[in-house]
Amino acid sequence: MYKKNILQTIFSDHFEYIQYALRPGKNVMDNIKRMIHCHDPSYGQAVYGCPHCGKLKSVPFSCKSRFCPSCGNMYNQKRAFRMSCKLISCNHRHCVFTIPEELRIYFLKDHSLLNCLFHAVRDVVLRMFSKLNKTENFTPGFICVLHSFGRDLKWNPHIHCLLSEGGFSDDGFWRHVSHFNYSYLRNAFRTALLNEMHSKIGPSFKKIKSKCYNDHKQGFYVYAKPNLSDSKTVIKYIGRYLGRPVIATSRIDNYDGDTVTFHYNRHEDNKYIVETLPAIDFIKRLIRHIPEKHFKMIRYGGLYARHRKTDEKLYRAISKSKHRIYRSFNQWRTAILSSFGYDPLECPNCKQKMELLELYYNHKRVSLEELYERAMSKSFGKRSSA
Repeated sequence: MYKKNILQTIFSDHFEYIQYALRPGKNVMDNIKRMIHCHDPSYGQAVYGCPHCGKLKSVPFSCKSRFCPSCGNMYNQKRAFRMSCKLISCNHRHCVFTIPEELRIYFLKDHSLLNCLFHAVRDVVLRMFSKLNKTENFTPGFICVLHSFGRDLKWNPHIHCLLSEGGFSDDGFWRHVSHFNYSYLRNAFRTALLNEMHSKIGPSFKKIKSKCYNDHKQGFYVYAKPNLSDSKTVIKYIGRYLGRPVIATSRIDNYDGDTVTFHYNRHEDNKYIVETLPAIDFIKRLIRHIPEKHFKMIRYGGLYARHRKTDEKLYRAISKSKHRIYRSFNQWRTAILSSFGYDPLECPNCKQKMELLELYYNHKRVSLEELYERAMSKSFGKRSSA
């Protein structure tokens, strides 16, 4: 019997209540089910064997859900690598675009409005750089990441934007920019977001829009983290901060069947806070952050969203020749070796490499020959269609 982590235990104990009382959408239930059965051998496993001594080893399948803390962490490592491959070798600024509390309920009721956040940030950043020199059209590179949660797990959608400190003109000239006008960013972001929301929601939003202008005369809060001076720092920062899950299991201190205790450092003053919630309330806080299926939590803009020949002149943080090496670090075997210091496919008896023998999925044995034939047919299908 495999051992569940604390988050799997919490959701398993209250699964029927979630399904029949809370009744979340199909996408949410699918992510919950997958997370609960992550690394459960009865739902799928690969069997490896040592060709020298006959030692067998079972490796259960992971769920591949972004909601799962372990699979979500692996997913974040992979997307951090993809983001790093696009980075230009220059200084970057980390800006955070936030919204006032009275607007959050609109995004909670209609998750499609989250697109307005991305559109507003993109328009503001491009407009700021276009003011530098309209004739030469300086374009920066930026990556926007949506976080819908605060450290206390409450609904707090905001955009983290990793922005290059400079722009590339149409005639191939790079202009370094060290000063960002945050007064402009705050006011422009407020205007762009309210206009986007008004166009989506309609006339009923007009009263709230007017109130936001009156209550936030200085604009919506936009603040900057310290600038990231070199490429290695930027790459580490992406993996550690921008790609973090809603909550790590290490932050859950106790679960007694009825209540959940977790901790966090409050953002305002970095004070250590311990909070205890009824298990159902804890679950409600978590599941509201599960994104809609196919919703893009990361968007690329400017230089990082286009493919022009002139952009090939720019130096990248990771050269193309190193992509294959870095990509190998995210493979299952290499990831375990680099993280925990042991080879999962090394036979514990004779130290030889173990070979794949068979696969099981949904309680049924899967033929390796069948898998090979499927893979080859797909490969030939792609070639013939090309």
